[in-house]
Amino acid sequence: MKLLHSLEPGLGEIRLGAITIGNFDGVHHGHARILRELRRQADRVHGPAVVFTFSPHPVQILRPQQTPPPLTWPERKSVLLAELGVDAMIAYPTDRKLLELSPQMFFQTIVHDELAARAVVEGPNFYFGKGRRGDINTLQQLCEAADVDLHVVEPLMAADGIVSSSRLRQLIQAGDVHRAQQLMTQPYRIRGTVVPGERRGATIGFPTANLNQVSTLCPPPGVYAGRAFVKQSTWDTAIHIGTNPTFQENELKIECHLLDFSESLYGQSLEIEFLQRLREVVRFNSASELQDQLHRDVDNTRKVCGDFTTLSKATQTRS
Repeated sequence: MKLLHSLEPGLGEIRLGAITIGNFDGVHHGHARILRELRRQADRVHGPAVVFTFSPHPVQILRPQQTPPPLTWPERKSVLLAELGVDAMIAYPTDRKLLELSPQMFFQTIVHDELAARAVVEGPNFYFGKGRRGDINTLQQLCEAADVDLHVVEPLMAADGIVSSSRLRQLIQAGDVHRAQQLMTQPYRIRGTVVPGERRGATIGFPTANLNQVSTLCPPPGVYAGRAFVKQSTWDTAIHIGTNPTFQENELKIECHLLDFSESLYGQSLEIEFLQRLREVVRFNSASELQDQLHRDVDNTRKVCGDFTTLSKATQTRS
């Protein structure tokens, strides 16, 4: 996978292929449907499969007060896209100059002149250009005039509606990370820097890595089962998000207890994956009562992670 942050260096390798344009936030199975078609079209025209996305999201430029946290950061997004057969991702530095381009100028500049696309793949609800004035019909007309093949991929439907980044966001904000996981190509993940905490967890037998500087959407307060990624290793992890009412602490924290892990992680970047919400944050009457619950949380985390690993292996075997 080639990750570019502009349209200048190394562009020759990603021209004359198939492209799709969008934010691809969260990289869900609806995105995967588009990307499978992108891969087919790239192979047909004997060129690369290229995703053109925006960094930051256009809303952050136009309406910064209304900008929600993203679901994925660019490097993580590029990894997920590569798993789906994408050859290159352009995380284009969004600015007002780009957003002022008319649909016709956007197509001429990006799709035709810079990328020399031979095929374009989009969903039916695609909008582009200044004020989102261009739609899929506009794109069809521009592609026909430029002798570029356009392939429209219908949205993926789930039991509760269209699989979309908006739906993912709703689920994560509600703490339903298990349902979100079912819609995504990989479980939901955040990244932060490990900072010193009160060290109280270590005194009761449950040391935690406290995450700070998380730029993506964080699930709501609760205790979750998940996994942590340290270098090339994966560790089952019990995750606590919220305050600590048992010890009268009101600061909201993200505390991660990596099971059977004993190394120091201070100052390191740590990625955490969410598999299932276990319970709410509650106040306990004593430290020993809290310890008993933490032991149950650890047991439940092992079970959730074990079940996930078993299911993943079974799925890989069938595919």
